[in-house]
Amino acid sequence: MLEQKINQEIKSAMLAKDNIRLQGLRAIKAAVLLAKTEKGASEELTEEAEIKVLQKLAKQRKESADIYKSQNRDDLYQVETAELAVIEEFLPKQLSREDIVAFVKDAIARTGASSVKDMGKVMGLVNKELAGRADGKTISEVVKEQLG
Repeated sequence: MLEQKINQEIKSAMLAKDNIRLQGLRAIKAAVLLAKTEKGASEELTEEAEIKVLQKLAKQRKESADIYKSQNRDDLYQVETAELAVIEEFLPKQLSREDIVAFVKDAIARTGASSVKDMGKVMGLVNKELAGRADGKTISEVVKEQLG
């Protein structure tokens, strides 16, 4: 599913001579192909597995962009953020912090968590239900705030 969409987008980017978009799309394609050929992976990736691949790529781009920004390498920072924008097009819409807070409060009520010691229970539930729609780091921060 994702692979076919990426291939079509690559053709469009080539015709439009959009090199940065093409670079981002090729990175996605390479990561998907790698995930498909990894030991134990089935022929077709599930939608959940595709989302995890895209999240990993997005996280790598964010971290690289932060490093480049801190080193005043604006040229490389621009490339990373442009590629990140391309990758994010294929990810599900991310939830706002307010939505995450509401979801975490609900999860705390459902699990009966009362202190930071119960963070693992809450994180497990929230990460499972918000897979692909929220960043793990943000979820962790919100859970700590709510339990702390």
